[in-house]
This record gives sequence, structure tokens and C-alpha cells, in this order.
Amino acid sequence: MYQQVIDPVGSSLGWSALVAAVPLLALFTLLGVVRMRAWLAALFGLSLTLLVAVVMYGMPAGQAFNSALEGAAFGLFPAMWIVVNAIWIYRMTVASGHFDVARRAFARVSDDQRVQGIIIAFSFGALLEALAGFGTPVAICSVMLIAVGLPPLKAATVALIANTAPVAYGAVGLPVITLARVTGLPLGDLSAMTGRQVPVLALFVPLALLVVLDGRRGVREAWPAALTCGVSFAAVQYLMANHGPMELTDVAAALVSAGAVLLLLRVWRPREGTSQEATPHPADDSAGTGTGTGTGTGTDGDGGGESAGLGTAVRTEAPPRQPDTRTEVARAFAPYAVIIALFSVVSVSAVRDALARTTAFFAWPGLHIASPDGKPLALVQFKFDWLAGGGTVLLVAGLVTAVVLRVPMRQAATAYGHTLHQLRTAAVTVTAVLALAYVMNASGQTATMGALLARAGSLFPLLSPVLGWFGTAVTGSDTSSNSLFGALQVSAAEGSGHAPVLTAAANTSGGVLGKMISPQNLAIGAAAVGLAGREGELFRRVLAATAVFVPFLCVLVYLQSTPLLSWMVP
Repeated sequence: MYQQVIDPVGSSLGWSALVAAVPLLALFTLLGVVRMRAWLAALFGLSLTLLVAVVMYGMPAGQAFNSALEGAAFGLFPAMWIVVNAIWIYRMTVASGHFDVARRAFARVSDDQRVQGIIIAFSFGALLEALAGFGTPVAICSVMLIAVGLPPLKAATVALIANTAPVAYGAVGLPVITLARVTGLPLGDLSAMTGRQVPVLALFVPLALLVVLDGRRGVREAWPAALTCGVSFAAVQYLMANHGPMELTDVAAALVSAGAVLLLLRVWRPREGTSQEATPHPADDSAGTGTGTGTGTGTDGDGGGESAGLGTAVRTEAPPRQPDTRTEVARAFAPYAVIIALFSVVSVSAVRDALARTTAFFAWPGLHIASPDGKPLALVQFKFDWLAGGGTVLLVAGLVTAVVLRVPMRQAATAYGHTLHQLRTAAVTVTAVLALAYVMNASGQTATMGALLARAGSLFPLLSPVLGWFGTAVTGSDTSSNSLFGALQVSAAEGSGHAPVLTAAANTSGGVLGKMISPQNLAIGAAAVGLAGREGELFRRVLAATAVFVPFLCVLVYLQSTPLLSWMVP
């Protein structure tokens, strides 16, 4: 039995935290500075993590490698299982020609790429996050944005930044539900408190998307759409989190925000911008539908062109003179309707309970780990929900899509094979990063860094969102971040005289901002648009957004711990 020690380096928590952080610092440096390919950087970071665990923390080598294998298994299922099936559905829509139909439909709603980007990446992405999560919104929205004319790199950047505010209530509220389980705090209070933090972020995310899409000009010319989307989403998210069924928070907010923008477009249009033909989606393996080894297309697709949002055109092609029939438009959006319908059915409690019987839980072989206080770690329990998992639901949606779009089974199978080939390096990245995260969690490295932050005393609320941000950045999941640090947030708050529900909710809220820089989500976004191996460029693109939003959230949570905004705490 290996028992964790949080201060193995000279019995000093500070030095131990510094050593524990070395693998992560190396990983992000290799991605953002050295510009190493993500799968190589992830493998290097994993090697460092294993070395720290065995040499500095005294973890038995066998258990360290077994924990890495468990993390890699989680990376393959459910993470990559979801992404593979999501990209497969996209490939079939391209092969049948219906992705072009969907693009023209969006162009008829608005021929402005900035408005299209807000609707697709923020509202539609929020709906996918609410129902599926685990990288699905990034994978699907990235390729949809390419279809309406965005260059691949910009499309992935927009999809990653947009996938923030909805994450707290994603996968039918799973992050908040998990937080309630690990902390013992009332689910209603945690939902309400999170609903008084995340909606504030939602107000500004659409405006941030405009900056990425078209710089200051985008904000100046299209702010009404961003404001309408952000305000409507935030209002409904707040109301549902505090008064409605928490599980449907993002579903309602996503639908209302999209509807609000569509209503706005009846009376308002963005100021005329520069027109351009929509960038055709790639049809070969050099970009979004291929192996991910090419360089992509578009003004900033190779990372060497002009910066995002500076002087880029914002108009897509005008609607065709011979519009698509309503039947063809319905078929073009049928795959997404099928996805929403299937996830909605699976989220029904009776169906969810029935499917739960097929879920297997088992102790990962060779792992015998206890926390510093001697309690067995839940980390060693592996969950295999082969039927109820999001990837399986997407697989069924893909089979239905093939029938609806009349894609021959042989062609559908070929598309699946091409998808597996496209995602081969992304799979290495995701599995390596999850392996790294599991080794850090099992050895106690994560607990060491969390304990150091928890010693901030009266300033702890200022730093509590950083714990959630860090946890999600490492694991790629707000749910996992809550599992890691939820109990720590509560104990630290009680020790420093703050409301436990405030700092616990801050873990969820901070976690949503770590999603965009998580290496596995960067890998998913890059692979989806055919830029696998260039995750470092994506990392640099989204780093500015997280650097702005994290301090903002930290200040908000701190003010909520003071008399100035304490009235917001349930």
C-alpha cells in the first residue's frame, strides 16, 4: 500500500509544490515556447511526472506505471471514443454534401461570420456541452466554423474560447453534481452559488469571440449580437441554476440565447463589412477532414499570416439564387437534431438508471493507494460505461445519420477508418496527458500544489478559482477538477473562516476557464480542423483569453467573500 505524502522534499510544502509543478511547467513551455508537437510534449511531461513520483515522492515504480495506464485508458474511453464518433459524423455530412447545405442555411440567417461564430460556437456549442461534454463541442463546432468560412486555426480558437461558461453545467450538470458528492454540501446551494459566478463570465465571452473573429472592428460593428447572446444566456443560466431543474440549465440557456440572436436579426444587421467567398471546407487529408498532417487553409491557417481579428474579412458568400429545399435543409441539420434527441433521451432519469446497470466499476489492477490521512483513494476505481457513455450515443447518432443522409454503409465505414487515421496523434496526446494527470493525482503531486494554495488564509477566496482552473487544465474535465479539489476547497474555507459553498463553487467556476488550455482539448481542437501537431499555436491563441478571465473571476470570488458582495452567497 502506497500512502501519499504531500511534503516529501525536505518536509517543505513550498519546495515540494515547486518540484511537483515541474512536469506541468515543462509541458506548457514545450507547447507554448518551444512549439514542440503536442504528443511529444505530452510524452516528455509524462516521463517527468513518473520520475518525480518515483524518485521524489517514493511511489513504487509499478504503481506509478499502473496509474499512468489507468489514465491512458480513460483517455481512450470515454475521451477519444467521443471525439472519434463526433468527427465521423462530420465526415459523413461532408461526403453527402449536406455540410454545404448547413453552411448556406447559416448564411441565410446572417451572412456575417461574426454573428455565425457566436451562434455556432457559443449557443450551439453550449447545447452540445450541456448534453455531451468531454470535447464534443470543440470537435463539432470547429468543423462547422470552417464550413462557414473561418480559417482552421481561427475556427479552433473560437470553439475553445466559447467552450467556457457552459462547462459548469455541462453533461447534464455533472460537474456540480460531482462537487456536491465529494464535499457533502447541498446540491441546491452549490448550483445557486455557481449560478452567481459563471453567468458573469457568460456576459463577456461572446464579446471575446468578436475580438478573436475581427478585432476591435468586430466589437464596434457586431456588439449588439454579442450582448444579446451573452445577456440572454447569463440570465437564463442564473434563473435555472437558482430556481429551475439544475440539469437543464445549459440546455435552456443555449436555446434561449440562440433564439434571442435570431429575433435581433429581424430588426438589426451588422454594419456592412468586406465581402469574401466562404473558405471551402477541405475535402482531402490536408485539413479538417483529413489526417491532420497538413497545414490547413485560410489567412491564418498556417500561423504565419496576420493575427486573428486584424483586418480579416467577415462576410461569407451570399445565399444561393436557387435556395436549398426545406427537405434538404432539414436533412443537413438532422445529424445535430439526432444528437440532441439521443442525449436528451439518455438524460431522462428512468433511461439513465436503466443504462447505469450496464456500467461496470472495478479496481484498477496493481493500484493500492491511500491518501495522507490513510483513506483509500477513489482514483483507483475505473468506470466503464460502455453503453451510457457519450461516445456510444454519438456512435448510434452516426448510424442514424448515415441512414438519414443516405450514406452507403461502405462509404460510412471508409469515413470511420479515415477518422481513426486523422486522430492518431491526438489519441497519443490525450492518453499521455491523462496518464500524466493520473500519476500526479495518485502520487500526491496534485494534492501538494493544492495544499500550498490552501494556506493563503484570508486571501484564499482570491486564489480558490485558480485551484479549479489548474485542475481542469491538467485533467481536461471540470468534473475531475471538482473531484480533486472540492473537499480541499471546503476544508480550506472552514480553516480560514470563509463560506465553504463559496470556495467550492469557485472551484467549478475557475475550472471552466482551464478547459481552453487543457492539452487534451487543444489536441481535440487541432485534430478536428486538421492541424494536429500545431497545438502550441492554439495554446498561444487562447492563452490571452484565460489570462484575462481568470484574474477577473478571482476578484469576483474575493469580493463575494467580503461584505461588498457577500449578499450573493446563499
